[in-house]
Amino acid sequence: MRKFFGTDGIRGQANTFPMTAEMALKVGMAAGLAFKTGGHKHRVVIGKDTRLSGYMIENALVAGFTSVGMDVFLLGPMPTPSVAMLTRSLRADLGVMISASHNPFQDNGIKFFGPDGFKLSDAIESEIERLAVSDMTASLSGPRDLGRAKRIDGAQQRYIEFAKRTLPREMSLEGLRVVIDCANGAAYKVAPEALWELGADVIPHGVTPDGYNINKDCGSTSTDALARRVHEVRADIGIALDGDADRVIIVDENGETIDGDQLMAVVAQSWQAHDRLSQPGIVATVMSNLGLERYLGGLGLSLARTKVGDRYVVEHMRANGYNVGGEQSGHIVLSDFATTGDGLIAALQVMACVKDQGRPVSEVCRRFDPVPQVLKNVRYAGGAPLEQKTVQEAIRDGENRLGNSGRLVIRASGTEPLIRVMAEGDDAALVNQVVNDIVDVVAKSAA
Repeated sequence: MRKFFGTDGIRGQANTFPMTAEMALKVGMAAGLAFKTGGHKHRVVIGKDTRLSGYMIENALVAGFTSVGMDVFLLGPMPTPSVAMLTRSLRADLGVMISASHNPFQDNGIKFFGPDGFKLSDAIESEIERLAVSDMTASLSGPRDLGRAKRIDGAQQRYIEFAKRTLPREMSLEGLRVVIDCANGAAYKVAPEALWELGADVIPHGVTPDGYNINKDCGSTSTDALARRVHEVRADIGIALDGDADRVIIVDENGETIDGDQLMAVVAQSWQAHDRLSQPGIVATVMSNLGLERYLGGLGLSLARTKVGDRYVVEHMRANGYNVGGEQSGHIVLSDFATTGDGLIAALQVMACVKDQGRPVSEVCRRFDPVPQVLKNVRYAGGAPLEQKTVQEAIRDGENRLGNSGRLVIRASGTEPLIRVMAEGDDAALVNQVVNDIVDVVAKSAA
């Protein structure tokens, strides 16, 4: 069992293990040592979101990396996918994003990207852990070999140009009124600017970060305010990013939410029509709705499922040659352009479809009727509730009741102390009852 790496890097409450300055220092040292190969001067790119604790974690990481002889390029607040892109562009050995994604400001996290811009494998993360808890004194650089740190000018514009180039050269967003909700997070500068430069009429929302308000009543996990704003200004589309802008949720002109499953369906159908799919299908997780799978089947496309986490989606895409994948939560991975989920790029592809078809977002982005799906979370303080006999019996009973007309997915969250219970099927009442019964048993076990 790994001590502090989860499904998406390291994450936890700021100033509490493992998200302490001391741990960040050691992780920086360990990651630097793990990626120092060859005789060239080594460099690492570091970006962050807008959390107050980002200052603490950033400085600790800088101390760790420079102490083992790595030069550090600081980007400041920038989206996670921009860190992946700039790691490759700047020929860095390693990229780091300081963010807890959609979590509240109290939490923070550290995500790593290799020199190819892809997230690290479990094996490499385990090696970083091993080094971080060992005595690294003998591996520290001498006084002449310490690394330097500097801020990179123009990083925001480089990413904006990169995002704009994912659309055809002749494509313009002129005529589209767009409300963009940046969750008071990492994309609060670059996303509105990119949309404006592409010709859209842009109404920014969630672009006044103060260190505490990231994801608070805004962003992809809280779209009510965005829906109201879309109504108020009579916008054609609302775009909700999360705190680090690697996921996106769309709000149509009626204020209705469109999730990642629908967005993947939009892109899959469009790319199939334009002969852009590298494989006859897409990749999603076990949480994606059965309705998506049925819709794709009607197009002659497959849906390959992975465990939850965009890194596992990307791993399957790379291993099997897919170029479209993602998660219901809004991580959309388009590997023709990016190595990880990119909320802005996904939104641009959807808007390109809207422009091409000349129809409202509510029509373009409603590709299938989702089957009834219920997801509930049970918080636990410790232990392993899913290993309890009573819980396992309740799960088997739920699977038997759903039969072939539905699916049941129960898993422990990789980023929070939660047990997630999800069921879906054609019978809404049965799905709801199955979830409630299992939640009751898990809650008793967790208590």
